[in-house]
Amino acid sequence: MMKVKPLIPIACLLATFALSMNGQTTVKVGVLNVEKALGGTAEGQKATLAISARIGPQQKEFDARQQELSTLNDQLTKGASLLSEDKKAELAREIESKKKRLERDMQDADESLRADQQKLLQQIGQRLTAVVNQYAKANGYTLILEEGGASGSVIYAAPSIDVTDDVIKLYDKTYPAAGSPKP
Repeated sequence: MMKVKPLIPIACLLATFALSMNGQTTVKVGVLNVEKALGGTAEGQKATLAISARIGPQQKEFDARQQELSTLNDQLTKGASLLSEDKKAELAREIESKKKRLERDMQDADESLRADQQKLLQQIGQRLTAVVNQYAKANGYTLILEEGGASGSVIYAAPSIDVTDDVIKLYDKTYPAAGSPKP
């Protein structure tokens, strides 16, 4: 998050410079908290509830299995002096087997949950991007930056501030590649 804050003034400065080069003087920059927007939509809230409803029963099952493991561990510890070596070894194997199975099942459930979350976020995110573009154009924004994102992504930028081609030309002029085709 610390990397984002230095990018915002730089992006604003670049936008101002690019627009002044094009003869425009007004720069309107917005910031969007994508995580809040995704979770704040009705569709996002519905998806969150659906995922929570799915997690609930699994979590209860995992809790019950962990309690069973705890009970078996207590039996092994408390009955160590009363159990035969064969019974202790059998109980230890059972505990280890159940523990491994629980860990695998929890890992599988976590991976499945993450995949489902990613799929939902991707669907909602695509729609959110379209809405942000529509909003930015309708409200005269030049640039909309992502607030709090690790990348400091630009969500929308007016085509008039795109300096990519100019930067490519200057780069190629400053650092010509040996044997490169002449434009």
